[in-house]
Amino acid sequence: MAYTHLTTDELAFIESYYHQKISVSEICRRIKRSRQTVYNVINALKSGISALEFYQNYKKRKSLCGRRRIVLPKHQISYIQKRIADGWTPDTIIGRNEEPISCSVKTLYRMFREDILPVQSLPMKGKRKPNGHHEKRGRQTFKRHISERTVEFPDFDKEFGHLEGDTIVGRRHGSAVITLVERVSKMIITLRPEGRKASDIEKALNSMFSALPYRLFKSITFDCGKEFSSWKSISNQHDISIFFADPGTPSQRGLNGHSNGMLRRNGLDKDMDFNTVTDDYIIQVAHSLNNRPRKSLGYRTPLEAFMSFIEDEKLSSLF
Repeated sequence: MAYTHLTTDELAFIESYYHQKISVSEICRRIKRSRQTVYNVINALKSGISALEFYQNYKKRKSLCGRRRIVLPKHQISYIQKRIADGWTPDTIIGRNEEPISCSVKTLYRMFREDILPVQSLPMKGKRKPNGHHEKRGRQTFKRHISERTVEFPDFDKEFGHLEGDTIVGRRHGSAVITLVERVSKMIITLRPEGRKASDIEKALNSMFSALPYRLFKSITFDCGKEFSSWKSISNQHDISIFFADPGTPSQRGLNGHSNGMLRRNGLDKDMDFNTVTDDYIIQVAHSLNNRPRKSLGYRTPLEAFMSFIEDEKLSSLF
């Protein structure tokens, strides 16, 4: 059994028994403690201090035990605050190692939890939609199922050039932004169509793919929304394979869903009317996320990972 320190009640009993001149052996039997433990207290009592003073001295000595709290230097605190303002997580700050930090990731998280450092906003938790939710949006009746993807691209999980796509809507569903994420590099691309109709989505995607080298991207995986019902035209015009995930299965496009959540938290929230902001603003929101290091990328940024696959200098200037 693990050793426990004497309580204040036990100290009071020892002091009382000592003044009653009860033997040490009997005291040990009554309080069920070892002879050495009792002798330590009795010797202190003989020196003239009380049980209360003995306990206070014990508390003082105990406060000096253990490791001291880490106090970060001012330049490290300033660096952490700057990176947190840029949206970096504590894990990314430590893992990227641009500026050596004199503590672990766990300690840094504790500093946020205890308000030693400013608290950052954490990713969304819980369910996006409650149980029993029924989707009211229209869906496509004919599409290429996601199961065909691995047949056409056996190295899909490791190969560069495969996108996951969706739209996020603004205030009162009156505007939308197309979001695309490249799976290997996690690079986010945002486009603002003129509206939410399938023809608007098609026009915006055609404009983007026309500005890029032929077959830079090999496939896109969308959800089943009707806004992507012009997929055949996009696929034929740009020779890109388009697949669709199962209804109500966001896990099949998990990277895109995660990226959309970050876009929401960093400038494209649900209460915003996207028609009232510029294209440069929407691009800048994605650009800020593309310049955040990711643990899954070895603490490289998505932009750095994306550029490692790109050799064309002219193309590099587009991103």
